[in-house]
Amino acid sequence: MKRVGVSEFKDKATTLIAEEKALVIEERGRAIGLYIPLARKDGAKSREETERLERVIADMLGHTGMTREAFEAAREEAGKADSV
Repeated sequence: MKRVGVSEFKDKATTLIAEEKALVIEERGRAIGLYIPLARKDGAKSREETERLERVIADMLGHTGMTREAFEAAREEAGKADSV
């Protein structure tokens, strides 16, 4: 999976998204987010991408020591902040 810094993602978002590949977004060398394209219509590929996303999340949780519950709470809180 390709890793990009926050600044690179911001500056090249259109190009990176057009590549239709999953990305790990990093800040100062630490993973802070993921971009997973969901536009695929092929069910098998969608399942494959979902499984890959689960593996990436598990890996990220292992590296950070964050629990799944804390990750989901942070994701939910970030969603609330975005909608304000």
